[in-house]
Amino acid sequence: MSNRFDRRSFMRISGSGVLAAGLAGPLTACGGSESGSSGSNELVWWDYLVEEARQPGMKALIADIEKQVGVKITRRTFPFAELEPAIIKGAASGDLPDIAIVDNTSMNSFVPQGLLTDLTDRVKKWGQSKAYYEGPWNSGVIDGKTYSVPNNSNCLCLYYNTEMLEAAGVEPPKTWDELAEAAKKLTKGDTFGFAMSAIKTEEGVFQFEPFLWSTGGDLDTFGTDGAKALGFLKELVDAGSMSKQSVGWTQQDANTQFVSGRAAMQINGPWQLPALQEQTKVKWGVVPIPVDKEPASCLGGENWVILKTSGKADQCWEAIVRSQEKTVLAKYLDGLGLLPARSDMADAGKWATDPTLKVFVQEFANARPRSYGPNYPQMSQAMAEALQASLTGSSSPQAAARKAASAITPKLKK
Repeated sequence: MSNRFDRRSFMRISGSGVLAAGLAGPLTACGGSESGSSGSNELVWWDYLVEEARQPGMKALIADIEKQVGVKITRRTFPFAELEPAIIKGAASGDLPDIAIVDNTSMNSFVPQGLLTDLTDRVKKWGQSKAYYEGPWNSGVIDGKTYSVPNNSNCLCLYYNTEMLEAAGVEPPKTWDELAEAAKKLTKGDTFGFAMSAIKTEEGVFQFEPFLWSTGGDLDTFGTDGAKALGFLKELVDAGSMSKQSVGWTQQDANTQFVSGRAAMQINGPWQLPALQEQTKVKWGVVPIPVDKEPASCLGGENWVILKTSGKADQCWEAIVRSQEKTVLAKYLDGLGLLPARSDMADAGKWATDPTLKVFVQEFANARPRSYGPNYPQMSQAMAEALQASLTGSSSPQAAARKAASAITPKLKK
């Protein structure tokens, strides 16, 4: 989907570009075969962190792991949308890596298919799980077993135009009521008070889910709590505070509205920071997403996984543990423009001094994973359709929520 790589990979480094699919073939750190690991100390590693500006940081991490763990790593990269299908296809062909960095939503697909090594006993012996924010860590915990370790994380917050809010005598909103009131006061001429992506894909659902969760509900109460969240957003549209065009906006489109001055506030992630920091037209700030009953944000980011077919789980685990040592991890995250999933590293990198990044790091405590099992894509589609129907007025929020719930509930039980 549009911009999905930008959102998941978090905080695109300015000036970098995604390698074209035709160029994203095997990238070898130190030689070896392209698929599978033949040598006793060789590990095959797959990821989609392909931006050129990130490669020095990736190479440095690989070199450190090779030296400290005593392995040789062959790295292969893919465009974001191609990694998960490649792993699923590889399960049939036998072309799988030993270790991979994957989107945390991929856990919904990989675990039920039996593709990943159960890390529960290793994690228990390691004793570091409590050092991570609950949301990022739980994205890899399914049915009480741990299948991954967070590589990095991201989430959503509320950006606001400081000059517009000051001129309108408005404080950054903390609650839904304050958001609605502020958005109404900030709506003037061709400027809407509030913007978000409500496109009919996971990208729009990613921005909608914090509103659902903030009601105190979840997918299993979508018929009622989903209706409340949909109703709140529909009220913003009806009041003229939020554009009806948001049903076609990606997260990048929402940011474009914000940067152009056509939106005073927006829900978005830290991957928008490079563009915002480069421009000089808009002065802005960041606060947590306004709350109904409970604070909530949506979790994005990547996880480390070990493929069950590897046969070298011990070496892979040593590599993961090395990558999570604080000094190593801080250097890696800084080099790639990422944020830590470890709560005990909140003061260990650039994010400790950058006030904007600190807001996102602190919001990790309220960020929730989308760990709903292998049927999540269908459930996400039902939510996307409900959001579209509500905001366009083709259905009432209540009717749209009931219809979505009828599709979601049976999937939750499987």
